[in-house]
Amino acid sequence: MSAYGHQMEQMHSARSLSGGSEVRSSYVMESGFYFTSFAATIFVAALGAAGLLLITLLISLAVMLQSCQNKNAGVIDLQNINGDYSYCKVYSLHAKLNNLEGDSLPDICKDLALQYIRGGQYARDLDLTNSVIEDYFNSVRPSDDGLDAVLMDIDGIFPPNPHSSNLFESISNCILEAKNLKRMLVLRLYMNFQAGGWSIILLSREPGTYQNVTINHLVSAGFRGWSSLMMRAEDEDSTKENGCFSRQMNVIQTKGFRIKSIISSHMDALAVADTGIRKFLLPDPICDKFEQSKG
Repeated sequence: MSAYGHQMEQMHSARSLSGGSEVRSSYVMESGFYFTSFAATIFVAALGAAGLLLITLLISLAVMLQSCQNKNAGVIDLQNINGDYSYCKVYSLHAKLNNLEGDSLPDICKDLALQYIRGGQYARDLDLTNSVIEDYFNSVRPSDDGLDAVLMDIDGIFPPNPHSSNLFESISNCILEAKNLKRMLVLRLYMNFQAGGWSIILLSREPGTYQNVTINHLVSAGFRGWSSLMMRAEDEDSTKENGCFSRQMNVIQTKGFRIKSIISSHMDALAVADTGIRKFLLPDPICDKFEQSKG
């Protein structure tokens, strides 16, 4: 074979090998997906973010469920308190009407009486009563002769005498706080009446021998310039308070005063009033009933 023929045979063999290789490669297929490192990083980060979001959502749902349960429990507790308060309020009203002592009230009312003061409900009741009184006196005016009078019951607005026993310390503190709140309300009304030109007559069930002590209490508390201070006569029976107030009413009318309103936290002072006289009952906590009944 010549040199030319040998060269052609080598070229033909090379083409044959190259063609076979091309045919084999055309039938090769690889399964799966191919990720670059950057794409893989983004995919892992997305999975982590989704997991974190799911955990956050579960925590939020748990917190909302707990909050809902707490609110429902609060509503139930409030309903129980309101129910007990209404229950004791009815008992307290009948005790006041019949002049009963604290041992006639259910035991559940003792704790509620303390809560009534410390929880601020008594202060709110006083403010509401003050609004009712002010609404009335904004619509009426006293005459120019100075004889239109407002009667104010001052019993129960000064601190009680201290007790040596600590057994009822909580109740005593309750009464002290209640009397301070009531005294501030009565003083505010008193000053408004004075500014409005009303004559003010103060009533007390204490005997006349305590007049100087009572005056000192009044002046120290800011009460000044009243028209008259009416107290129980020495020979009057302290258990017959209606008779005491009837006598005082007669004396006041004899002096020419026209009684336009009576303000008190006690039923006996309001029961003797004639029709046409506007009467206002100040709210009175029941904890003092338990103080009286401790013996």
